[in-house]
Amino acid sequence: MDLTILGSAAINGLLIGGIYTLVASGLTLIYGVLHIINFAHGSLLMLAMFGVYYLLMKLGIDPYMSLLIMVPVMYLLGYLLYKLLIGRLSQGKDENILLITLGLSILIENLALMFFKGDTRTISVSYSDTMVELGPTLVSLPKIISFGAAMALCAVLGLFIQRTDTGRAIRAVAKERVGARLVGIDVERIFAISFGIGLATLGAAACLLMPIFYVSPTTGHVFVMVAFTVVVLGGMGSFLGAVIGGLIVGLTESFGGLFLGESLGQIGISLIFILILLFRPSGLFGAKR
Repeated sequence: MDLTILGSAAINGLLIGGIYTLVASGLTLIYGVLHIINFAHGSLLMLAMFGVYYLLMKLGIDPYMSLLIMVPVMYLLGYLLYKLLIGRLSQGKDENILLITLGLSILIENLALMFFKGDTRTISVSYSDTMVELGPTLVSLPKIISFGAAMALCAVLGLFIQRTDTGRAIRAVAKERVGARLVGIDVERIFAISFGIGLATLGAAACLLMPIFYVSPTTGHVFVMVAFTVVVLGGMGSFLGAVIGGLIVGLTESFGGLFLGESLGQIGISLIFILILLFRPSGLFGAKR
């Protein structure tokens, strides 16, 4: 096969993989601190994407400028969801949180079907058709902007977790929640903050996805399996793993689509998920338990 075509597939895979990284980073943060999988992750991403869509359609706010609105709104939604619903109903049991987030996923998706119907929506902005020459291929400008912004936001999140007092408290709770309580850390507040940050990453991802993707009430299904695969591949709770895993999954999807066709392109993602569970359940960068 022509090297130009392979190079083009690699570039496009890396660009979409960057956004997968951002979606997965919120999931891995929630797992790393709360030690649970948020089954509502995909549905909440879909909700944020509809928010970006209507900000443009009703108020004329550019999707990239919507970052200033959607990130704090989704953080607040996540914080309140944990404080008022998940934290209270879970009674400290992880299995209850799993059931609550699964119920939230079903509720959000059905409410979206009721209010937004089953239609697929896309947006168009002035720079949608702008192409940039990148190596052997022409790539749309929104893809490049979205990739760069996703990588920058992942770096900011990593610095926040490593360098700030709140970040240190999050790491302490993730490592040893009983010990964190003994030294005076408000563990329930850290849980709520972590859940809020996890949803804030979805708000950012929605802003970066809308110029290059579509939204419908079932859009979350497209990303939730990808996000789980990225988290498992990179290692549960590992931010570095989320970055590397996102790029690998993006490349796998791109080359899968190239060789197998678009409809079968995601088979490679499912295969990675199965293989990593079979041969390295802790992931590439996860700690062995």
